[in-house]
Amino acid sequence: MLAGLGVHNGRNTRVALEPASADAGIIFVADGQEIEALLPNAQALQRQTSLIANGVAIATIEHLVAALMSLGVDNAVVHVTGGEVPAMDGSARCFVDAIDEVGLVFLKQHKKILRVVAPVRVSDGAAWAQLTPASSGMSFDVEVAFRQPIGRQRHVLSLTPETFRNELASARSFGSLDEAQRLWSQGLALGASLENSLVYDERGVLNPHGLRYENECARHKMLDAVGDLALAGAPLIGAFRSYRSGHRLNVSLLKAAFEAGALVLEKARNSPARGQLTAISP
Repeated sequence: MLAGLGVHNGRNTRVALEPASADAGIIFVADGQEIEALLPNAQALQRQTSLIANGVAIATIEHLVAALMSLGVDNAVVHVTGGEVPAMDGSARCFVDAIDEVGLVFLKQHKKILRVVAPVRVSDGAAWAQLTPASSGMSFDVEVAFRQPIGRQRHVLSLTPETFRNELASARSFGSLDEAQRLWSQGLALGASLENSLVYDERGVLNPHGLRYENECARHKMLDAVGDLALAGAPLIGAFRSYRSGHRLNVSLLKAAFEAGALVLEKARNSPARGQLTAISP
């Protein structure tokens, strides 16, 4: 059980993970409603990705599903109280630590993957995102461009459980102080603070302990992309690249890839795990 504030609704929220059977996938539960963590149930907004079904919404799921997918958890039940996954420290670190603490179970079924078999690209003005085929693994190349002091940043990564733990999991949500003040005045981002966000003013970072990585903003955008693409329902084999992308464009890319027939479902018979994985309850 993990508890904290919802960064958007400002309420006390909780999340608990439980094992699920083979081929169950990732299932969120809130207010008695089960919602599969799949693209048809996703709503991508400027600052977060939600799951919505039958009038029930669960906000800000991207950091948690990124951790589950990257660590090899194909099947789990995620209970959410308070309408939003807690922000914790603004990164995926707490979710990774919780999963590592309880461990994983190997299942007999072969792991399913989605292979990118054709290039797909979407754009919105200067921003764009694309998927291209690769012989193995999943790679990410993410570039951001903001006004100073953030400026242009880039990060390139071959995604594995180890690289996710070491290079992405601790990268925090970020924004400017004037943007936060504007959102607060509109009744938005009610739970955002220096405890769960990396905040900049015109001089630099306001957080007392500074940056965790020199290019933390690019790494966090990559973390978001990993979570958004996890809504495909299986790990991807391919290459993702983006410039100034966000949740909406990431989800649009995934939708375009399915519509174009650019993703083909396979069984990963030669995967090191030789089966699906599921989290164990503590």
